[in-house]
Amino acid sequence: MATTSSGSPRRLVFPSKQKVLIEDFEPGAPGKGQVRVRAHLSLMSTGTENIVFNRLFDPGTHWDNWVKYPFCPGYCSVGVIEAVGEGVTDRKIGQRITFRNGHRSHAVEDATKCLPIPDNVPFEQAVWFALAKITFHGALVAGYSLGDSVLVIGAGPIGQMSIRWAAAAGVKSLIVVDTAAHRMPLAKSGGATALVTAPITKAREDVLAAGLGKLPRVVVDSTGSAAVFAAALGLAADFGKVVVMGDTGSPTQQTLTPDVIMRGVTIAGAHDGHETAIWNGTSIINLFFNLASTGRFPLAGLTSHIFKPEDCAEAYATANRDRSATMGIIFDWTGELGAAK
Repeated sequence: MATTSSGSPRRLVFPSKQKVLIEDFEPGAPGKGQVRVRAHLSLMSTGTENIVFNRLFDPGTHWDNWVKYPFCPGYCSVGVIEAVGEGVTDRKIGQRITFRNGHRSHAVEDATKCLPIPDNVPFEQAVWFALAKITFHGALVAGYSLGDSVLVIGAGPIGQMSIRWAAAAGVKSLIVVDTAAHRMPLAKSGGATALVTAPITKAREDVLAAGLGKLPRVVVDSTGSAAVFAAALGLAADFGKVVVMGDTGSPTQQTLTPDVIMRGVTIAGAHDGHETAIWNGTSIINLFFNLASTGRFPLAGLTSHIFKPEDCAEAYATANRDRSATMGIIFDWTGELGAAK
């Protein structure tokens, strides 16, 4: 792994498949309408970054078109503004903000894309804003209503955010299925009403029992697994909906079952880029912070690992050894969170 001078701006880079290093770089000065930010924390998106790090995608997919080396991973960062460019009047030096850029100590961003963090939301919780924004799109296409019934498959980072949006929307039955028992307390604190620790292919009877004999109207697949997708189709109620939140590098492996045509099950995909004039990066993240700051989107306890940026090789090795044993993997750019968990 490359070494850097301690005072220089630094960033993480994938120079090739299954390689990561930290390097010095020059972020530049803010121009008109821009700010320069100093990162405090960045959150690893373990699903996306695992696929990219290991190049787990098929030729010709959107992944293949996106991942070119050297590749700068990451898109969930929080920090403070340290300089403002010409014309910036609604952001100020020292302000705590979000920004969507790679794992790096500094960045120059458009001021309008750096959103203020409420004073009572600590950085360690605020850094989940990007994953919350992504999963909001899943909640939106799910079309939750008061008293709804929902099954979330997978209680990893995307699943945890999906649980919290469903709970915030007022669903009555919120069942969570995962094989990792240690994830379940976080699912419960996020609003789950029933927990099933089992492979999804063996969870049907438990799901029916939790739903008092009825299958849920909405099933959220947060895993990106072909086997899970097929099972999800069979666990939605007649004329229900399966929301695909877990992206996969091999989409051709996800195949339909008779549930789609025989029982009228609808499939809806959700993605970070599905923004509208009403629901976009600004409006969604502002809603997330409103809920988080008032206790309606609980975020405590989601961090499982903290790494210094220079220990990036071990961070990705940890995520690869057993991703189910991790939750929030954070890079601490200022040392404020202390030693790795």
